[in-house]
Amino acid sequence: MDRGIDFLKSQVSNAAMQHGTLLKNLEDHERQADDIRYRDLCSRVIPQMREHQRMLEEYQHALGADAGVTKTVVGKAMGVARNLADSARESDFLRLVGDIVEARQSQDTFATFREAGKTLGNAQLQQIGEMGERQHEQFIRDANRLVQLMFVEHVRDVDAGAEVRTTANAEPPRP
Repeated sequence: MDRGIDFLKSQVSNAAMQHGTLLKNLEDHERQADDIRYRDLCSRVIPQMREHQRMLEEYQHALGADAGVTKTVVGKAMGVARNLADSARESDFLRLVGDIVEARQSQDTFATFREAGKTLGNAQLQQIGEMGERQHEQFIRDANRLVQLMFVEHVRDVDAGAEVRTTANAEPPRP
């Protein structure tokens, strides 16, 4: 395993590749989604995700890390595999669940960068981590709310976005 600056370079490169896959998937899902709420969620978060990707790639470049041909090919292969899996699923619900999983992975990486930046006195790494962690956390919260609604709608077999009754807003049973 790498150590020192080589370790930092490899981890930033890995983060950029993984986050790039998340960004690409969100862009694809914005176009593919049948559910307007899912499209809107993707539309709202994509500019933030592009900013995170830019920050990661700029830091990667500043470190002298090169994504390299291998990582580029692997990243593209992962994206193609994900697109094939998505097209087979063809379900906004399952796509959103996948987006949440990927976003959690990025959030964990950003949290590591934040804490490592603090410990190492590396302000740029800390800033990238803080911003990425916070914004991914918000996306995950919003995505979880939507996926929970979609779940209930699928179980109840109602149209997307229809008012979903919960025990909190349900009328009491009639005698």
